[in-house]
Amino acid sequence: MRLEQLDSLMVAYSGGVDSAYLAATAHRVLGKRMLAVLADSPSLARRDLEQACEFARALEMPLRVIATEELDRPEYRRNDADRCFHCKDELFTVMGALGEKLGFANIAYGMNADDTRDFRPGQRAAREHEVLAPMAEAGLTKAEIRTLAKAAGYSPWDRPAAPCLSSRVEYGRAVTREVLSQVEQAEESLRKLGFRELRVRHHGELARVEIARAELPRALTMEMFDAISAGLKGAGFKYVALDCSGFRSGSLNDLLPAEVLARRDT
Repeated sequence: MRLEQLDSLMVAYSGGVDSAYLAATAHRVLGKRMLAVLADSPSLARRDLEQACEFARALEMPLRVIATEELDRPEYRRNDADRCFHCKDELFTVMGALGEKLGFANIAYGMNADDTRDFRPGQRAAREHEVLAPMAEAGLTKAEIRTLAKAAGYSPWDRPAAPCLSSRVEYGRAVTREVLSQVEQAEESLRKLGFRELRVRHHGELARVEIARAELPRALTMEMFDAISAGLKGAGFKYVALDCSGFRSGSLNDLLPAEVLARRDT
């Protein structure tokens, strides 16, 4: 599938490098026949919303910010292994209705070739809604997309991955506005300390802090321990633990049963 063959296209846009590169490319190829759609909900950090809007403005790319209500879905709030399916199902349902209203015939999202080898329940929702995945179809990996985005001069090319805030909450713990706000505040406190690639995993009263291994030595002083602890306790956590393994994308999936992980996106 080639973008220029499409009559019109909406791109599910988050501002991360994958969706940003896809949206920018679609805009270059299709012009006004494309629309970037940014889903705003409590699971989207305000920092990510602002950066996504800023990139779209810089390219003069058509952008529509929509409200999604995944938190109204009990099956999403209960936060089991299929949470991402219900999130994407909500997104693509709302985008589908918008497309009918505005006359856009197709929807695409930023899945890459690496994602096909990971546990991503949202891929099932994309398939059920017949959402296109041009970059995965082209075999582009995350590293290749970053290289292409850098060559094109797109600012998100080296932006750390920033999945939704719900991905920080341990499976089985209910996803609420309060929990998401707590995670967002905690992670922002770490960025103010100068850390760039990180996650705060929500385990109830305990916050498990993951910091990229390249940055981890900066955290290993008594002064920084105190600063990290103060920031996260200020966000409402009673206990703070620094994960010695460092940042790992999708580390909460490590606790899922093997039979769940084996099914991938089916």
